[in-house]
Amino acid sequence: MGEILKISVGKLLENVAKERPDHEALVYPDRNLRYTYKQFDELCRKVAKGYMKLGLDKGDHMAIWATNYPEWVTTQFATGKMGAVLVTVNTSYQSAELEYLLKQSDSTTLVLMEEYRGTSYIDTLYSIIPELKTSVPGQLNSAKLPYLKNVIVLGENSYPGMYNWSDLLEMADEVSEELLDARMASLEPDDVINMQYTSGTTGFPKGVMLTHSNLVNNAVNVAACQNLTYKDRMCIPVPFFHCFGCVLGTLTCVTVGATMVPVQEFNPLEVLQAVEKERCTALHGVPTMFIAELNHPDFAKFDLSSLRTGIMAGSTCPEEVMKAVTETMGASEITITYGQTESSPGITMTRTNDPLHLRVGSVGRAMPDVEVKIVDPTTNEEVPVGESGELCTRGYHVMKGYYKNLGATASAIDEEGWLHTGDLAEMDENGYCKITGRLKDMIIRGGENIYPREIEEFLYTHPKVLDVQVVGVPDPKFGEEVMAWVQLKENETATVDEIKEYCKGKISRFKIPRYIEFCVSFPMTASGKIQKFKLRENAEKALNLLK
Repeated sequence: MGEILKISVGKLLENVAKERPDHEALVYPDRNLRYTYKQFDELCRKVAKGYMKLGLDKGDHMAIWATNYPEWVTTQFATGKMGAVLVTVNTSYQSAELEYLLKQSDSTTLVLMEEYRGTSYIDTLYSIIPELKTSVPGQLNSAKLPYLKNVIVLGENSYPGMYNWSDLLEMADEVSEELLDARMASLEPDDVINMQYTSGTTGFPKGVMLTHSNLVNNAVNVAACQNLTYKDRMCIPVPFFHCFGCVLGTLTCVTVGATMVPVQEFNPLEVLQAVEKERCTALHGVPTMFIAELNHPDFAKFDLSSLRTGIMAGSTCPEEVMKAVTETMGASEITITYGQTESSPGITMTRTNDPLHLRVGSVGRAMPDVEVKIVDPTTNEEVPVGESGELCTRGYHVMKGYYKNLGATASAIDEEGWLHTGDLAEMDENGYCKITGRLKDMIIRGGENIYPREIEEFLYTHPKVLDVQVVGVPDPKFGEEVMAWVQLKENETATVDEIKEYCKGKISRFKIPRYIEFCVSFPMTASGKIQKFKLRENAEKALNLLK
């Protein structure tokens, strides 16, 4: 067992900045923005003092609603220094979701960008809090959101009731370095420092409370599994508001002094440009991102020879995609990480030297200092090697709980400290795990348990198929039937019969999808997770099965 680090996020950055002051910390190639670790640490201190001047105390909640802006990552480490809890807001949120989050999280401060994909964040906020328009910045009084006082907008334009980022930087000068040092010294490793709302495929999203210790140690272990060092340069196109971006991405880089190269909003061309221009050695993404990069018409024009590693996560990786990333893209040491927000997020991970069959056929083995077991969901007894059950995990990485939701916390973490993930998995004799589905996704057809993942993996081998998702739909005879949603590769056409014919003799008859629908995209959360429950709803509508 390794040693659990007892250090705050802010102190971690300070230590690395002292060790490698002139090494590049943060680079935005499209903005021509470059900070060394010394410059980045100084900027984060300045922003931390600005937040202190705004009146933010240790443990206060502040929300950030923006894509991968430089100010996002600066705020992440600034709050890590002055102890406010960073509440990350999904960039796809609309007014009802934002209002719910701000209210449930008791956020005192909101940092936001002006607009995203045609949605004006400013108008959205004014629609929730009309009185913001007539209030003095920093003195908001809202009956609906009694905690919210400060709104800071990222941009040059001024808006009634809101500060600009430049105002925050000016305020910093009124707080002494000594005051910040005293605040930093008061932070405990087990203090909550980050709160992320899980997408909530059922019910309202829940605020996952994560501590310095949760996050720093997870990032340290992720870096170790990737053999990451200060010489690495990581392209981060995954959203910061998700653990994938701000833990497996930015924080993991900082633990070893590597260089962060964020992409503000995912665009396959911009990712390829950033990797080539900055000679990135690591690239993160969900499978759909890698698929978009590999299939970009200009893919072959880019020199990606610097790539070595990276992480594919968020949803299970199709074997063909993994092969293309290791061989065509050249990221021969790409890893798979499996986890969830409640576990900060990494639970299992493949290692850079794992053979390809383990990297495509599994999500790796337990990360250092993490326990994993597979249990029968009905009895909670451990199941034998190779049998499917619910994956449970225990260790330093398990969240402190859901904010103001003791009931949900108690049902997620049992009395012995095991986090129940809700994911179905099987483990081999060497501890490598394979995710076979969600407890809720399993299809039971005429008494046969069918794991959608298995059928998806098979259909990926069809030469015309780009991506596929399999769900169960109600059936009066068998209880449930198998339905496949299929995305075809560009300029390809196929028929339902052609796909079914391909399955015959290769997979069990009861697993061959009874229904096949061709589509151009899947419903997703903003962090790139496919919403199977929505696919099921769409399927039922498509098949007129709604009662």
